Amino acid sequence: MAEERTWVASPGADRLDRSLAAAWPDLSRARVQALLAEGRIRVDGERARASDRPRPGATVVAAIPDAAPAEPEPQELPLTVLYQDDDLLVILKPAGMVVHPSAGHADGTLVNALLHHATGLSGIGGVARPGIVHRLDAGTSGVMVVAKHDVAHRGLTEQFTVHSVERRYLAVVHRVPHVDRGTIRSQLARDPDSRLRIASVESGGRRAVTHWEVMARGDRIALLECRLETGRTHQVRVHLSESGHPIVGDRTYSRRDCVAPAALRTHVEALDHPLLHAWLLAFDHPISGARVRFTAPPPADFLDMCARAELPVPPTR
Repeated sequence: MAEERTWVASPGADRLDRSLAAAWPDLSRARVQALLAEGRIRVDGERARASDRPRPGATVVAAIPDAAPAEPEPQELPLTVLYQDDDLLVILKPAGMVVHPSAGHADGTLVNALLHHATGLSGIGGVARPGIVHRLDAGTSGVMVVAKHDVAHRGLTEQFTVHSVERRYLAVVHRVPHVDRGTIRSQLARDPDSRLRIASVESGGRRAVTHWEVMARGDRIALLECRLETGRTHQVRVHLSESGHPIVGDRTYSRRDCVAPAALRTHVEALDHPLLHAWLLAFDHPISGARVRFTAPPPADFLDMCARAELPVPPTR
């Protein structure tokens, strides 16, 4: 389905391709020129050219089609398999690996690795997302389940939809909470000021609930366990940041009023991803119906930061 965008020309507007590339920074000038050549951009209802200079007040409408998904190629990438049978795979995603191909990430993704490791993955997600039932942010490490066929995919998806899947995360956060546990409830939606961020909104968002508990306290740093009642995009990162406890290493949701202790500052600044790890995933097997539970300990950089901050990590296996 095409996305429709509208722009109204201002006095002294530059040529159309330059004006639209400036108005819509997520589209390159080359992309705008291609849309113009395809007749997908019109000025006051008339087909336009890149060199046109629209009159002040002219209405420019663009119909931007969804990018056609490319067929991902199998790639021999490191993949830690915690469990597999004829119906599903449970894997440990490393921090830094993107789950499925997207703009800027054509390969090197979890999907590329899965296509090399397994055949006949569920096709419900389409060619770009074979077998993918849920996802973790690129910077988040942890346990994921992948469907090998469509029946398993539907069974798992239903459990995620009704929130019967148990998901627990560990997070190293700035500031030490004054209480031992709590619950954060809000509605989450795209941040109107940034296409890359999610934010809590008064209305019109999706219900999000995160239960958290302090596992260990240090000097201005703490280790939390978060249990997700819902699983929205960036949910844990947004909820913790908005509550005053942004995750260490999270550049997107950092706060100026949160500074790491001097002894840890160099190590924190060297991080290229949030210290957030999905350590537990439990669900009903989509074929047998048996409740299954999978866990994995945090990666080395997570454990190293905890050791430096003198935060004991509870057993996670």
